[in-house]
Amino acid sequence: MARVLIVDDDELVRFTLREMLEAMGHEVSEAASGDACLDMQKATPFDVVVTDIIMPGREGIETVIELKRGYPDLRVIAISGGGRTHNMSYLEFASRLGADATLAKPFTSDELRAAVSGT
Repeated sequence: MARVLIVDDDELVRFTLREMLEAMGHEVSEAASGDACLDMQKATPFDVVVTDIIMPGREGIETVIELKRGYPDLRVIAISGGGRTHNMSYLEFASRLGADATLAKPFTSDELRAAVSGT
């Protein structure tokens, strides 16, 4: 299975995604910010990064761009609930900038499985 990094500023979201991904057999690590994600990817590369879009500091769009620039073969999945405005165009933008898949929160474990596997 894959080494997956979850990037989200919400601890409950990270916990839930970790539970889902570990149940699928993946090795999972967590980061609470885009900056931490980039540091972790540089230190110990992952196979898949699942990143939230709306986060304080280095937000998800910038994180997607940096990941795809430095690691073009890395599978990047952008997730978002659209923030306070529920604006889902963030996911469309992330896709145009290199995200391999996008998921609107809330999503199912089957949707997550498909996004991680690329099917």
